Amino acid sequence: MIQFAQTDPCFGGAVIRQETSQDFFAREALLDLSFGAERWRKTCERLRQNRLPAEGLAFSAHENGVLVGTLRFWSIAAGDGHDALLLGPIAIDPFIRSRGLGGRMIRHGLYAALELGHGAVLLVGDAPYYQRFGFSRVGAENLDLPGPVDRARFLALELQPGALAGASGMVRATGAFTHDAEFLLRAA
Repeated sequence: MIQFAQTDPCFGGAVIRQETSQDFFAREALLDLSFGAERWRKTCERLRQNRLPAEGLAFSAHENGVLVGTLRFWSIAAGDGHDALLLGPIAIDPFIRSRGLGGRMIRHGLYAALELGHGAVLLVGDAPYYQRFGFSRVGAENLDLPGPVDRARFLALELQPGALAGASGMVRATGAFTHDAEFLLRAA
């Protein structure tokens, strides 16, 4: 079940809002800075490739007019008959990390997903960090990703009780396709 303990220190300066097309280049630069070229080789990228983020679930954080954080969710099927979201990537400007913005963005995104009626979220990430939001191996233990993954980092969170009950099999992308500049940038 969803947990939102306020354990992160408050980060007051950044404003979290829906991502816009004007965020594109700054977002890509922040993701490159945070993850490098390896980000395109990650297994989860196979689920995001050529897809648009889930409707209403792409966020940016701005401080003094500068993009300092990004978070996106993606529509997926968690095995047969279980719609879910994939969280990630999340990136925070390295000059302001450890000030709570990442946690604030995740809580903001999870609340938005819940309000939009989504039932579950999957991710690949550090369990000790994501446990504070309620993520665990429960719900992901019988699911597979389309590529290699450290199983201990493959986590799930039910926003609605029972949303992942009986979920097993391959996770696959279900979101809308994109043919915009983002797709062309990835192909370059």
